[in-house]
Amino acid sequence: MEEVLASAALVAAGLALLCLGGNWLVGGGEKIAKRFRVSSFVIGMTVIAYGTSTPELAASVAAATGGYGAIILGNIIGSNIANVGMVIGISAVLIPLAVGRDVLRKEIPVMIGASVLLVALSADGEVSQYDGFILLAGLGVVTYRTMRIIKGQRAEAGGAGPSEPPDGRPEPGSAQAHQPVGRFYARNVGTIGAGIALLYVGAILTVDHAAILAKTFGLSEKVIGLTVVAIGTSLPELITSIMAIRRGQQDIGVGNIIGSNIYNVLMIMGVGAALGGVAISDDVWVDYGIMLAFGAALLAALKTGRVGRRVGICLAAGYAAYLGVSLLK
Repeated sequence: MEEVLASAALVAAGLALLCLGGNWLVGGGEKIAKRFRVSSFVIGMTVIAYGTSTPELAASVAAATGGYGAIILGNIIGSNIANVGMVIGISAVLIPLAVGRDVLRKEIPVMIGASVLLVALSADGEVSQYDGFILLAGLGVVTYRTMRIIKGQRAEAGGAGPSEPPDGRPEPGSAQAHQPVGRFYARNVGTIGAGIALLYVGAILTVDHAAILAKTFGLSEKVIGLTVVAIGTSLPELITSIMAIRRGQQDIGVGNIIGSNIYNVLMIMGVGAALGGVAISDDVWVDYGIMLAFGAALLAALKTGRVGRRVGICLAAGYAAYLGVSLLK
């Protein structure tokens, strides 16, 4: 009983660190976006998404080196489902999410395409080391494409560079007007780094001790990966998206989810498979289908340019049903 209570207390401490880390990550990313004159959505897909994907990467590397391939796969599939069902769903319930046409036409298809690639590579019953390198190559292509988008946005904004003030000239007498460029970057990059570190520590505390609690109640390794680990490593995305919405930065929240789902497949599965390959069990195909279905549902919901509260409730309810079925397996 003492071990259970201690684990529960550490899970609560981990959640508190996640909240603080998410707030710092969004705050630093928002200011960097203004300085470089790129859209908040792109910052959400890059800096924020990489930062919030750190727990998934850490969990998958630890699972790969420990020989727990089922946890790697369950973590990635479960996280991608949780990101759409839980994170987008809950976020839309709080405030309806609006997105631009480019997101609908370009970014969500990339997210779904990455998932389809993973499914295709799994057809032979294994995501091999060779397949892992294919996924990492895909990550390189996506990264190159994103850098071109950033370059184009900066050119459209008038070529603003790192030495230029955010949003044009700062207001006379403002803190920005007297703040040296070096200090600006040291402060905000430091804030982002500290936020990522807190997210990492918070997620590790939450996942490790939630897994202890789950094992105490007799859950299997795969179910722990699909639920406890997946939810725990998706908490940074949830907290960060909620913090972004509270700051009025909806694009950061949506970009964070789309970017995280892309990186989960290409970067995290790529690294996990490259370290030793991941075997595919027969029952994972159902979870693959659910992951693709949630992606397609998000694409359909965004055809109107927004995810309203009703859609958010449906996504969250669908995810709750998925969790219930997973726990009963």
